Amino acid sequence: MVVRLTSPDTAARGADGVTLAADVLVIGGGLAGGWAAIAAARAGASVILVEKGYFGASGVTATAGPGHWWVPPDPAGARSQAIAQRNARALGLGDPRWMERIIDLTWRTLPTLAPYYDFPTNEAGVTQFRGLRGPEYLRALRRLASDLGVRILDHHPALELVADPDGAVVGAKGLRRQAGGDWLVRAGGVVLATGGCAFRSRLLGAHNNTGDGLLMGAEAGAELSGMEFSSYYTVAPARTTMTRSMSYGFARYFDADGRRLEIAPGPDVTRALAAALLRGPVLCSLEDTPQDIRAVMPQVQPNFMLPFDRMGVDPYRDRFEITLTGEGTVRGVGGLRLADDDGGVGVPGLYAAGDTASREPVAGANSGGGAQNSAWALSTGAWAGEAAARFARRPTARRMSRGEGLGRVGLRPARRAGAVAPGEIEGAVKAEMLPYDKTVFRSGPRLARSLETLEEAWKASRDHLGDGAADRLRSREAAAMAAAARWCCTSALARNESRGMHQRTDAPASDPRLARRLRLRGVDRILVLPERTVGREEILP
Repeated sequence: MVVRLTSPDTAARGADGVTLAADVLVIGGGLAGGWAAIAAARAGASVILVEKGYFGASGVTATAGPGHWWVPPDPAGARSQAIAQRNARALGLGDPRWMERIIDLTWRTLPTLAPYYDFPTNEAGVTQFRGLRGPEYLRALRRLASDLGVRILDHHPALELVADPDGAVVGAKGLRRQAGGDWLVRAGGVVLATGGCAFRSRLLGAHNNTGDGLLMGAEAGAELSGMEFSSYYTVAPARTTMTRSMSYGFARYFDADGRRLEIAPGPDVTRALAAALLRGPVLCSLEDTPQDIRAVMPQVQPNFMLPFDRMGVDPYRDRFEITLTGEGTVRGVGGLRLADDDGGVGVPGLYAAGDTASREPVAGANSGGGAQNSAWALSTGAWAGEAAARFARRPTARRMSRGEGLGRVGLRPARRAGAVAPGEIEGAVKAEMLPYDKTVFRSGPRLARSLETLEEAWKASRDHLGDGAADRLRSREAAAMAAAARWCCTSALARNESRGMHQRTDAPASDPRLARRLRLRGVDRILVLPERTVGREEILP
């Protein structure tokens, strides 16, 4: 039942609000959020899903062709081999037990979507579950969630979590972008599935990925980890947002004078390409792409050719200028640290899934993108949704009829004078988090200078961002970006070595003593703590 009210927060703005209640609230309607809502509903919970955009067309999955870590439980040991290979790429920070759990749950869960998704068959008539088309995938998740009774609220961005006096999360508040006014959802369990933070880099599908869930979780008391692994870049045609990268595994690169650059194609080209781009324009040719890959591209990544068609370029014949687009924590690794096997973040009633959670257990020091990331989103979403449903059934889970909004920065400035526009905050953050010389080629002095700038941006967010009704979402997004950037740089400065995608020019070797995850705690004052080792925990400088 919908109850209209005027809450203390909305009364000051003269806007009517709406209050709803459910066992589980899922914040975010991407891949992880969809599976979280489905799992909670299958567990018998009443579920509300709120999405900043439209559940089914919002987020990076909606523009992609996501594959899954799809390994059969055969006696030949295929799973053990896959886990060993992935764990080696994690460079000491992965967890084979989590990898096994993720592979197993993905294998069992993905086929349950068959009534809603037309999985193809191979020549032998065997159904192929590994790869899906993003738009159809999310549409199928939406239909399944709806049929299970999930209430879907599109264009309802969340601004802050709500907690009871004991610190348990009991809901969230946000905006109704189309209907107007505010919303409050009281829930026994809340799942954060808002994605990562791409720092407004023009990464395809990631405009909404501004780190909202990271900030909300940290405000509630959750820790983060893996934030130093945030320097993943994707090749794209210059002046476009087409960051679908499958074909670039076969690319040749050239300088502006037509000389071929000695850059081998593959997943580890970022540093070489960034160095070349700092010297001048770089051209690309995809003429080595095999014919079978060319043939399957319209099915796997149906929008890949659109910018080329508009430019009148045949990428398999013509050379075209490229750029590198930063993906931040989206295809990086960092996020809220999962404190248990069920997606809990160490705060009663609060869970995280997908890119909102740190993917270190499956990715370690290298990218969480690709098949492992899709399997991670599905699995963590399912675990978090089911766990939130269990938590909501506790007798005391929803004992509070009211709670306190936890959001401060970007919502309730400490001072009213000298307001700073959200665009200024975003501009300052992008200037530190996207240039190659600051993010790809890191060093202690560069990181320290970036942190000084980011601290000023954070203070401006905390003290001076306005709270007018029209600007609250933009102000909150700017604050979340500033928070995520500070966590990324703080963690990168603390990891005084090079490991995986985190590369320091002033510390080019890996330090065996740092083969452990770095946890972050705090919003205004950030503490860096190595994960517990040999029963001992210490705070790093």
